[in-house]
Amino acid sequence: MFTAPADRTNRTGLSFGRRAFLRSSAVAAAAGAGAAGIVATPAAAGHDSAAGRRRVPVDRISIQLYTVRDALSADPAGTLAALADIGYTRVELAGTAGLTPAAFRALLDANGIRATSGHFGIPQPFDATAWRATLADARTLGCRYVVHPFFGVGPNGPIQDAAVWRAFAQDLNRAGALAREAGFRFGYHNHHFEFLPLSDGSGRTAFDLLTATADRRLVHIELDLYWSWRGAADPVDVIRAHRGRVLQFHCKDMNIESGFADLGTGLIDFRRIFAQSDVAGVQEYIVERDDAGIDPREPEDALDTAAVGYRFLRDIRF
Repeated sequence: MFTAPADRTNRTGLSFGRRAFLRSSAVAAAAGAGAAGIVATPAAAGHDSAAGRRRVPVDRISIQLYTVRDALSADPAGTLAALADIGYTRVELAGTAGLTPAAFRALLDANGIRATSGHFGIPQPFDATAWRATLADARTLGCRYVVHPFFGVGPNGPIQDAAVWRAFAQDLNRAGALAREAGFRFGYHNHHFEFLPLSDGSGRTAFDLLTATADRRLVHIELDLYWSWRGAADPVDVIRAHRGRVLQFHCKDMNIESGFADLGTGLIDFRRIFAQSDVAGVQEYIVERDDAGIDPREPEDALDTAAVGYRFLRDIRF
């Protein structure tokens, strides 16, 4: 008989364990069984008994630290210790919680965690000297991948001007060339804005133009699976169109209102997407939830989200 673990209080002072266990139990069928459709609820997935044999290598599971940003700001050491307790050995950076790169690296090392990836925005307008300084920080932090996190919204809303996207993609090439010289892989992280049509009447999307202009040898894709769905772009189609270029997945789920959900509790059929892992060339599966832990009444939610996401990726078969 299985018993849900008692709540634990880690060095952050935040309790986590029982809620994460219950959520993980609720999605276990979805992880171990499968659904043949494009999207499926966990309940629907549980009706398919044809479980796959492949799995996500546990040493490729990571978490975007933006998920736990509030806890990390309040207690960097304790929050990293909590992530290590969950099982994470990799993280993706979103800042360093106000610490110097060297100080944050020391906390990572003390908890047996590597910051294999980090979100680092390229300067706009592009400045090679400033970008080299950013890359120096990424080296101190131990990153292998450096990823530009966001583009596509201007003062008047989503950018649909082809010239703007083309110029930005050329800046990605400049950043990617310098990153490669410094020993990094450089990537771009999408939201849904990229999948809007350009205003030039060509029928192309900004994503089409961006990925055609950015050199695939210099700029890989960190495919955010949730935002791809929100942009009405099937991640499987994106992967097949960019074989070998999708080196990182951002793994987050979608609820029935198209909002965020803990991994494995929503509508996205991750088995179907992960079955394309070899086609993608994916090296990291990164847990993320953009709104985790923002309710001040339940500050532990972000760590619960982290635990649920880790267990889902660990247990899913495809």
